[in-house]
Amino acid sequence: MNVDFNKNEDGLVPAIIQDNTTQQVLMQGYMNAEALQKTQDTKLVTFYSRSKQRLWTKGEESGNVLKLVSIKLDCDKDSLLIKVNPQGPTCHKGTDTCWDETNTSTYGFLSNLEATIESRIKAADSEKSYVASLFAKGINKVAQKVGEEAVEVVIEAKDDNDELFLEESADLLFHYLMLLQAKGFKLDDVVSVLRSRDKK
Repeated sequence: MNVDFNKNEDGLVPAIIQDNTTQQVLMQGYMNAEALQKTQDTKLVTFYSRSKQRLWTKGEESGNVLKLVSIKLDCDKDSLLIKVNPQGPTCHKGTDTCWDETNTSTYGFLSNLEATIESRIKAADSEKSYVASLFAKGINKVAQKVGEEAVEVVIEAKDDNDELFLEESADLLFHYLMLLQAKGFKLDDVVSVLRSRDKK
């Protein structure tokens, strides 16, 4: 790995730390050549501490180490993206990240849709919300709707109308997210099962 440590006068490059599982950015530190080498040798992320003026392995006092998964060098060869498996909170203040965020998986638009469904379920006026009105009918009705949408996806898959197939697929996914919440689960719970299978 040909890192350009000479771009800055102090011989340091920024190291962005990202959770390998959740993809959340956890913190930023700085590395010199020695810190990078120690990280690669020990498989524990080590920085150069500008305040302590020495190498510093994350978690050397707290035990909340960052186990190395991979290191990538950016296009200018002066910044590192380091993927890790964190062992405990990353920030010295005890939070998951140095931006006081919870280190959980997010799935972009699907996570936003989950949150919308949850807010509609909790809405007081079920007459104005399709989600709330379906939920009010109970889990059997929600499950039945998932079954209906699944059948429609299969029917459209056998035809040549791609637009209808995608429309029905969207309906199925939407109602499945509703069913997950009716059972007290989230998309992340399903992804966790899939990840566990991938490790076998």
